[in-house]
Amino acid sequence: MLTKEKIIEAMRDMPNTFSVDDLFDRILLLQKIELGLEQSNAGQVVSTAEAKERLKKWLK
Repeated sequence: MLTKEKIIEAMRDMPNTFSVDDLFDRILLLQKIELGLEQSNAGQVVSTAEAKERLKKWLK
C-alpha cells in the first residue's frame, strides 16, 4: 500500500514544474509496483513457462 511518505518522496524526485498528468502517472506507477511486490510476497506469481503458455493465446 502506498503511504504519504512514498508519494511525497516521489514528488521530491520530480522536476520543479510538472503537469498533473505527470504526477498521476508517477503515483499510478508506484501503486502498480507496490501491488506487484505484495503479490510476489504472497506467492501469487506465474512461472516463465506458464507465462509463455498464456502469451501464446494472445499472440495468435
